[in-house]
Amino acid sequence: MTDSATNIPVTPLEVPSAEMTPAGLQSARSLTARRLFVVALNVVSMGLLAWGLVTIFGAGGWTPADITIFVCFLIGAPWTVMGFWNAVIGLSLLHGSKDGLASTSPFMDAAAEATPIRAKTAVLMFLRNEDPERAFQRLIETKRSIDATGYGGKYDVFVLSDTDEDEFIDAEADAFENYRAVLGPNAVYRRRELNTGFKAGNIRDFLRSWGGGYEFFLPLDSDSLMAGSDVMRFTRVMQAYPRLGILQSLVVGTPATSAFTRMFQFGMRHGMRSFTMGAAWWHGDCGPYWGHNALVRVAPFRSKCALPTLPGDGPLSGHILSHDQVEAALMRRAGYEVRVLPTEGGSWEDNPPTLFDFTRRDLRWCQGNMQYWRLLAVKGLKPMSRFQIFAAIAMYFGAPAWMLMTSAAAFKLFEADFMDVNFAFAVSMFFIMFAVSLFPKIAGWVDIALRKGGTAEYGGRLRFALGAVVETLFSIMLAPVVAFRVTLFMIGLAFGKSVQWSGQQRDAYQLSWGTALRGLWAQTAFGLGLAALIASGAPQALPWAAPVLLGLSLSIPFAVLTSSPAFGRWAERVKLCATPDEIAPRAELTAPPVEPAPQPERLAA
Repeated sequence: MTDSATNIPVTPLEVPSAEMTPAGLQSARSLTARRLFVVALNVVSMGLLAWGLVTIFGAGGWTPADITIFVCFLIGAPWTVMGFWNAVIGLSLLHGSKDGLASTSPFMDAAAEATPIRAKTAVLMFLRNEDPERAFQRLIETKRSIDATGYGGKYDVFVLSDTDEDEFIDAEADAFENYRAVLGPNAVYRRRELNTGFKAGNIRDFLRSWGGGYEFFLPLDSDSLMAGSDVMRFTRVMQAYPRLGILQSLVVGTPATSAFTRMFQFGMRHGMRSFTMGAAWWHGDCGPYWGHNALVRVAPFRSKCALPTLPGDGPLSGHILSHDQVEAALMRRAGYEVRVLPTEGGSWEDNPPTLFDFTRRDLRWCQGNMQYWRLLAVKGLKPMSRFQIFAAIAMYFGAPAWMLMTSAAAFKLFEADFMDVNFAFAVSMFFIMFAVSLFPKIAGWVDIALRKGGTAEYGGRLRFALGAVVETLFSIMLAPVVAFRVTLFMIGLAFGKSVQWSGQQRDAYQLSWGTALRGLWAQTAFGLGLAALIASGAPQALPWAAPVLLGLSLSIPFAVLTSSPAFGRWAERVKLCATPDEIAPRAELTAPPVEPAPQPERLAA
């Protein structure tokens, strides 16, 4: 039997029972029960928290500040509460269940190393105005690791460029010629003149030109790196389950010299395992897709996952920028499962080196996610997929909601009924919400502490504990700065402001004080103004507002310090916020760079 879209031989599909998910991996009824259970947990939790706020602010009647705080809480809190329950469920599966991983990833029984690789896979690296030498070294190491498995002939490399800046165009072509021999005899380099459709459009062009020769494709960003063992594992699972459309695992940060990056990805590394485990438990066959470091089935992606072009003018029209979550929803609509393996393995990426680069990336995602409003009504989407699209939109409304709620709370101090507030109860609510927001981190700490040899992977108990304290303070400082920037950006979106999608800075560098001042003066002014307002009305409230006030008021020195190369080198030397890949790096991370092959025409010259 052959696939009509690709002419590739495939295993005949056994149509699963309506009681099973499309790949036959899980009972659809039990998965629905999990989802209803999680909905109940979140609804009850939100109800109790909302009752608490009504008790606090309703005592003396409802004022405009009370109403603002309550409405903003209802907008921002659901995603914090959902993160709490994801972490609780994930932690219980990791350490309270013998088959926790099997209950979230029932496909892993097909990953046996003895299974031969039959399918042809295209390994795609996407470039746009970035250092080609750096990107090619990552791609070479990925291919070299794949070749080491003995199945390198099943994986062809494609370098797909959307570069339009002259300084990078020739460098990319030269780099490909220099490394063509190590990338394989079938390696292809193609640069588009127009960046039509952005990365999603680049993929569509590949599928039209070369997709017919492959069963799967592996998309990689210019900072991606994957171990051959993980690629083989993904391939074996996808071969075994023809109704599995997208498969990915956790993507972790590569060891970094930037202090900002080190602290950020330290928190992500230990915190996302329990969170993602919990989410995967109830997302099931409607998992997310992160757009890179994943294995994708060509045939349904080519025929069923093309993105629409949104009509109209303005920043929310035209080609969809954040393509991945929509493609996951379309893949599931086509009758194929989208799955996440919630464990770390050999799948890496780089994280932004400074606060400014972090917020630029976040704003790109924000604008892309805001385009999803017009996709909520797409016919045929599964309820879970529709919810995920809505959640991708709504989580960005949390930032302006928390900022507006903070401002309203400051003005509440000057209202006549302020003294009617039950302060003991209000303080209790504060600590409850703070604990709920912090719990995904706490779950990560508990996971590492309970895992055999867990703290040793981070350099020992003392280093891990110190890293946890530093990263928590870092996150508290970072959160209000990012929330304020997102708030300003969303206001700008309403007036037609847009971000520019171009190359990203990957390497550590120092932010100047002038740059930090120009980019963060608004956060600083808002923080100092808010602090002065609270100090004049109720100075006893300053300690409770400190997490927000300090992050905003000190945003300029925070940005400069966390970008300092000297601070980064010191942190690297003492292993502050070191991740397991720094303590015991895998071969893919320490392999020496490949030297470019000599070119005959250059030798002649």
